[in-house]
Amino acid sequence: MKMSRRARRMKTHHARGQRRSAALNMVSLMDIFTILVFFLLVNATSSEVLPSPKNIVLPEAASEKAPVRNLVIAVDGDTIRLQGAPVVSVRDAMRGDKNSIVPLYQALRRASVEVRDVTDKKGVTIMGDQEIPYALLKKIMLTCAGAEYTNIKFAVNQKAAET
Repeated sequence: MKMSRRARRMKTHHARGQRRSAALNMVSLMDIFTILVFFLLVNATSSEVLPSPKNIVLPEAASEKAPVRNLVIAVDGDTIRLQGAPVVSVRDAMRGDKNSIVPLYQALRRASVEVRDVTDKKGVTIMGDQEIPYALLKKIMLTCAGAEYTNIKFAVNQKAAET
């Protein structure tokens, strides 16, 4: 049987489509990956996360500012630590009539020389458990001020802003 012109044209058209191999456009795929990598880099470096020991429960506050890289004083129920290293026990810090804590003062003076290029200039962040007494917090702040750390910040858990 003879094929009509239309049937021959359809057959050649169909055969022409099978000869082509499928091609993947790599340009748009590379654009997507570039945007993804850029997005991840920007978001990974935009916030500073403070190391939070398990035995410190931070208070909550509606804070808008991101934390700055400072020296970190962590205060739990037993120990006062500077940059993770124990400095003095809470019991020893509360003893005496002085408004400052001598071992913490000495550690802050040493730290001002050692980590000058790593931290914010004369800044300290206090990570205190929400149950520590105000008298201890006041002594720590006065000690920081005496060691010329006048930019004092408090670490808190950020809660959602009420609308």
